[in-house]
Amino acid sequence: MEMDEGGGESTPRASKATLPHLQTHQLHPHPHRAEAFAAPPPSLQPTPAPSASGSAHGGSASHSRQSTTAPSKRSQELLDSPIFKPQIKEDILRIIEQFLGDEGFAATKLVLHDEANLKGKERDDRVNEGKKLKRAILDGDWSEVDQILSKPLVRTQKALLYSVYKQQFLEHIEYRELQKAFTLLNKRLKPLERFQPTRTEFADLCYLLSAKTVHDAPSFKNWEGVTAAREKLADTFGEMIEGEREEREGHVFVPAGRLVTLLEQAVSYQISRSRYKPTNPPAISSFVFFPHQHYRKTDSPGLNSLLQDYAPFVVPNALRSTLSGHTANVKCARFIGSSGRHLVSGSSDNTLRIWDSLRGTCINTLHGHTSRIWDVDANVRGDRVLSTSADRSVKIWDWRRREEDETQGREIKSLEGNGGDVYAARWHPMGNLIASGGYDKIVRLFDVESGSILKTFTGHSLSVSSVMFNPLGNLIVSGSKDGHIRFWDTVSGLNIRTLSAQVGEVTSVDMSDVYLLTSSRDNSIRLWDVRMLRPLRRYKAHSNTSQNFVRASFAHSSLVVSGSDDGILYMWDRESSEVVQTLDGHDGVVYGAAWNAQQSLLASYGSDNKIRTWEFEDDVAGDVASPR
Repeated sequence: MEMDEGGGESTPRASKATLPHLQTHQLHPHPHRAEAFAAPPPSLQPTPAPSASGSAHGGSASHSRQSTTAPSKRSQELLDSPIFKPQIKEDILRIIEQFLGDEGFAATKLVLHDEANLKGKERDDRVNEGKKLKRAILDGDWSEVDQILSKPLVRTQKALLYSVYKQQFLEHIEYRELQKAFTLLNKRLKPLERFQPTRTEFADLCYLLSAKTVHDAPSFKNWEGVTAAREKLADTFGEMIEGEREEREGHVFVPAGRLVTLLEQAVSYQISRSRYKPTNPPAISSFVFFPHQHYRKTDSPGLNSLLQDYAPFVVPNALRSTLSGHTANVKCARFIGSSGRHLVSGSSDNTLRIWDSLRGTCINTLHGHTSRIWDVDANVRGDRVLSTSADRSVKIWDWRRREEDETQGREIKSLEGNGGDVYAARWHPMGNLIASGGYDKIVRLFDVESGSILKTFTGHSLSVSSVMFNPLGNLIVSGSKDGHIRFWDTVSGLNIRTLSAQVGEVTSVDMSDVYLLTSSRDNSIRLWDVRMLRPLRRYKAHSNTSQNFVRASFAHSSLVVSGSDDGILYMWDRESSEVVQTLDGHDGVVYGAAWNAQQSLLASYGSDNKIRTWEFEDDVAGDVASPR
C-alpha cells in the first residue's frame, strides 16, 4: 500500500532546461492564446479514430468490432443531424467520386455510383452511346445509327429520330436515290411529321421528290451538303445530350482537387485554433492545384496522418499556472476531451476537481468517494469522467456544470465488485467499456451501460497498479507490483503475452503507435516494440524507488515524461534516451503528468496538493527543440 506524503503550498522554483543534440523548432506562440483556443462544448468535440498500428499481435476480435458493420450512436447522430441534408450527402459522394477518378480507381468509382444511387453508370453509358452515335452519323453508317437509337438516349428521342431520318432523306435526294427517298418519307418521316421545326418543312421534303436539287425547296436553300449537314446534326445531338445532362444533374460542377482543398482548409482551421503557429504549415499533398489542371510543387512539410487533428509539438519549458484547491496530495490528473480546455484531478481529500486549464481556476468539485482517489480518466467524447478510489469503487461522472438548473456535476453510476483499493481504470476507445485493476490482483472489464462485470482477468500475483486498452480496444495491458506486464484478450479473457523484464514493481503502462512505455520502481522507464515485444530503450535520471505511484507516459510520440520522487518533472527524447527538459516547481513527489497535444500543454501533479501546467515560452533561457 502506498504511503502518502503531504505538502504545503510554496513558491515554485525556476524551471531548468537541458537540451542536447536537437534542432531548434520553428513554432511560435500565438499573441492572443486564451482567445484563440476556446473550445466547443464537449458534446460537439470531434472523436478521433483509434489507430490500428498500436496493437500487440495475437489479440482476437474486440467487443467494439461490431462498429465496423453498424454506425455508432455518435455516427448516427451526425448522419441524422441537419448538416447532413440530402444535398450535402450528394456533394460528399461527388467529391469522393472525383477523387477516385483522379486517383485511377475506376472500378471503385462505378461501385460507388451503384451503391450511392447517383445514376453515374447510367450517365456514363449514355455518354458512351452518344459518342458512338455521333461517330456513326459522321460516317454515314445509318444501320449503326438505327441500332443505337433502338433504345432512348434523350427525352426528346422522337425529335432526334426526325432529324436523323431527314438527314438520310436529303442524302438520298442529293444522290438521286428517289425510290429510297420515297420509302423513307412514307415509312419513317410521315409518322414523325409533328416534330418538324417549321410548319412548311415536311411539305418541302415532299416537294424534293420532284425537284432537281435539294436547294430548290425553300426550307433547304442554304443546305451546305452531305458532310456539313452530318457535322451539324452531330453537334445538335451533342447539345441535346449536354442540355439534358445539366437538367438532370442540376449542372453540378465539382472544382478540381476539391477533396484535397477541403482537407487543407480543415488543417488550416486546426492550426488557427492551436496555441502555437508553425512557420511552415504542413500540407496534405506535396503539390497544390491551380486552375487549368496545373499542379505546383510546394515546400511545405506533408502531414503524416489525417486520423487525428493536427497539433504542433513543442517541449514545455515554463510554468503557466498553479491550480490550488485540493487539501491533500493529488494522485492523478487527465485532460478532458481533445481541446485541452478542461482538466480533471483526483486527490487523497476524496474529491475530484474540474479545472479550466486556460484560466487556472476550479469550476467544479465532485463529491461521492469515501476514501482517497487513485486514478481518473475521461472518455474520448469528453462528456464523462471516471474515478477509482480506496473505497473499492469506480465512479462515472457527468462533470459538466449546468447554469440552467444550477447542477454542479453528478455521479451517474458506481461500478462495484472490486476486492480492495482500485488503483487504475481506463475507458475503452469506443466509450462502452471500462477496465480496472487494483489491490485484489484482478483486472475487471465493466459494461458502462449496465454497470455489470463482463469479464475478470486473473494471473497477477500482486496488486495491479496500471491498466489501459490498446488503440484498437481488443487488448487490455496491465502492470503489476509483481513486476509483470500482461496482455489480455478482451473477448476470450486469455493472457496472450507476458513481459517479465522489469526489475521492480510496475507503476504505469502507456502506449503510442507501436510503442509500449513501462515505469517501475527500479529507477527506470523502458520502451518496448509491441510488434516483437522486445525492449528498445531505457530512460534514467529520475527517482522512483519509494512507496509512491510515480507514473511515466508519452507527452508526444517522440517525447517521454515522468514524475519523480525528487520533485522534478523529467522529459526524454524517445529515440536518443537523453533528457531534453527538466521542470522544477513542485514541493515533494511529482506523481506524473498529463499531456494535451492540441494546446501543447503539460499538467503535472504531486504530493504538494497542486497541479501545475507547463507551456513553451520563447524568452526562457535554453534552446527548446522539437524532437524528430
